[in-house]
Amino acid sequence: MVLIRSIDVSPPMVNCSCAWASDYQQLSGLYHCPYTGAVTTRTATLDGFEEDESHTVAFMKDSLSSLNSYGYSPLPLYEYLAWIREFLGEGSSSKPFIISITESSAERLAEMLVAVQQFRASNSTWRSRIAVEFNSSCPNIKGHPPPSYHLPSLKPYLDVFAKAFQDDPTLTIGLKLPPYIIATQFRDVIDCISSYTRTDSGNPTNPIAYFTCTNTLGNSLVFADQTPTLDAKTDMSPFAVPLGLGGLAGEAIHALSLGNVYTFSRLLAESDDPAMREIIIIGAGGVTSPEAVQRMNRAGAKIVGCATLLGKEGVKAFEILSRSL
Repeated sequence: MVLIRSIDVSPPMVNCSCAWASDYQQLSGLYHCPYTGAVTTRTATLDGFEEDESHTVAFMKDSLSSLNSYGYSPLPLYEYLAWIREFLGEGSSSKPFIISITESSAERLAEMLVAVQQFRASNSTWRSRIAVEFNSSCPNIKGHPPPSYHLPSLKPYLDVFAKAFQDDPTLTIGLKLPPYIIATQFRDVIDCISSYTRTDSGNPTNPIAYFTCTNTLGNSLVFADQTPTLDAKTDMSPFAVPLGLGGLAGEAIHALSLGNVYTFSRLLAESDDPAMREIIIIGAGGVTSPEAVQRMNRAGAKIVGCATLLGKEGVKAFEILSRSL
């Protein structure tokens, strides 16, 4: 069991926001799986993302890795709230949901948070079963680079979350981060988040309760002959995904993701800001085996998440990952 503020994640394993957590059936499978401690939705926007045939995924034949060109969910936020209402109303489980959200502007993001907060307020028992995660790191959105790579672009969104947390300190907020490669990037993120710490009645608190490290590695290229099968459409292109470039995930980024988890874990533990030392890390990236789960834990992750194995195996992935627990 791991507590992220009031969110109880038990067992300490979740799915990452991904294409395999898009629809009702997928979410139902994750919710009723005994090996997931919480369910993370695919990243929703206010009105839904315009998805087409260029948004897809390919698995590699030489490793449990994937390349995807997906954007956000084509389904709007209200669709996910309606499904979650149904799941929570079953009364068959106390498992929480993490609603992954993002938007093109801080103003629209604020509208989404209002809807989430109204949903949480509609049933007193749901306040401790609904968290939000800001996806600040999708590399596949044309014309909209991940704001987590450019902190001045990130701050207007963080301002929205800080205001929401000030109004309601029971709100659990997470931040999904991209893979970083330079030491100064990690310190800049820590300094940026720490600037939002406030002291109320002598108790320092920060609106961000957890980091998910890491999202996919953007601008990655996989050729069609690196995938196990070629369908007729792929045969016409040399690339694994239609546009060539996409977000790399799975075993291919495991070492980099471990490094991100380890670095953030160390910097948070050493922070002079006591509120930063309370931030929990969900480790993701190449979690494809029980041994990978153990490595994430050794690197500093309190909770472990996966996506590529979920796409490959379905919810059975979490039974596979749990064999060492």
